Amino acid sequence: MVINSWSFKAGFATFGPPHYLHSVIEVSDYALRAVWFQKWYVHRRLRPEEAGGLVDRTKQGYASYPLSNQVLTSNAVIATWTKWGSYLLPQAFPEGCPAHPSYGAGHATVAGACITMLKFWFNEDFVLPNPVTPSADGSTLLPIVATLTVGGELNKMAANVAYGRNIAGVHWRSDAFESLKLGEQLAVSFLRDQKATYHEVFGPWTAVGFDGTLLVVD
Repeated sequence: MVINSWSFKAGFATFGPPHYLHSVIEVSDYALRAVWFQKWYVHRRLRPEEAGGLVDRTKQGYASYPLSNQVLTSNAVIATWTKWGSYLLPQAFPEGCPAHPSYGAGHATVAGACITMLKFWFNEDFVLPNPVTPSADGSTLLPIVATLTVGGELNKMAANVAYGRNIAGVHWRSDAFESLKLGEQLAVSFLRDQKATYHEVFGPWTAVGFDGTLLVVD
């Protein structure tokens, strides 16, 4: 993996392994504080599990909520009833959704912040040599016939963290994508603040955002 050209020096407290590792850890804490503010002081959005409860009560005639007919008659709702005998949203976790509001997503915000830090530290265009993938039975490694870059793999990691929570049934699609961007902007702000404290003269830093736009710290 190739580190951006400006950091080829005997870095330690700045632009060395302790700096890189600590910065990723530090920004994750700030990301959680930012998203918790959004959860409790701005949005307070209900979880998909609770929305499923509204659908179930309405469909079974126990209550009437102002839900879109597109939701009430959707194939997903019908398939859920067919398999489970209720309209409640199935959950991957036995304990169900977390007890705090849905938007923004904590996992996605932290992923967005940490992955953005790595994008600034490393060369996103670097092509990973000889990538491999496990065989179907897991007994051997097979070559991947594709060009994999550091930036592309970092984006995959962020997506896996964010959208995996949607698949589990505990977040909405917008929770994931918008929270990735929240974490991204927090990382940019963090780096701008940190840059003013460094003795080294360097920059500007650039990275490609999750939506394809260029991020700049100068």
